[in-house]
Amino acid sequence: MVPMQLQPLIDLRGAGTSLTPQRAQLLHALDAHGSISAAARAVGMSYRGAWDAVAALNDFVGEPLVSAEAGGSGGGGARLTDTGRRVLAFHQALTALQQRLLAGQGESACSDDLDQLLRRLGNLMLRTSARNQYEGTVQTIQRGAVNSEVILDLGGGDRLVAIVTNTSVDDLGLREGGSAIALVKSSFVVLGEPGVRTSARNALAGSVLSCREGAVNAEVELQLAGGRRVVATITNESARELDISEGVPMLALIKSSHVILAVAV
Repeated sequence: MVPMQLQPLIDLRGAGTSLTPQRAQLLHALDAHGSISAAARAVGMSYRGAWDAVAALNDFVGEPLVSAEAGGSGGGGARLTDTGRRVLAFHQALTALQQRLLAGQGESACSDDLDQLLRRLGNLMLRTSARNQYEGTVQTIQRGAVNSEVILDLGGGDRLVAIVTNTSVDDLGLREGGSAIALVKSSFVVLGEPGVRTSARNALAGSVLSCREGAVNAEVELQLAGGRRVVATITNESARELDISEGVPMLALIKSSHVILAVAV
């Protein structure tokens, strides 16, 4: 058996640079703190070193992983792009798989267990136009005469309920404990104040990270309690009526029929 003190080191190479474990930690810290200086302190990196790492990683896959602005001595604001979150999640999934194997569980774990991890890697590479994409574990499947209610555990206490046909459940090979991905268009996300009564099956609690107004619509991003993010597209008028601003608590309301489920093939 491989000694437990061994630690896996996933080093992804691309565009003349690499996503090392320390840089993966930096991306995770950026996602958590929203600041270059705070993220650098969290991972024990210099402010200049963190900026150099961000600059290198933004060329890693041909599109930026981090959206950042310089902020002088106080540090600049920063957030992961959708691509950045996907690349980070891919690195974390590879690390989890290697940890499982180095811990000796690769010999004792059933093939379904390892297949589950490999399927998750496939899920993370799924390309879609849906603004919201969540990989999770199927918690329960409740079959009806025609449709099934599928509950997907997103981790951190968050979950999504989807209503799909029984045929779709069978075609996708969905099973309790299996991996799946939920897709939700931003236009299908309705925002409401905490405590609002609604018929929507999903009411995800979070706080406003940003609100960017366009000519007609606004893009509102929420940080959920479990760490995931939800993007909603609403009218500018609705954003003003709800008095949406950074830090304000909000509910993301999503009808179960508006949640699309997918799996890797």
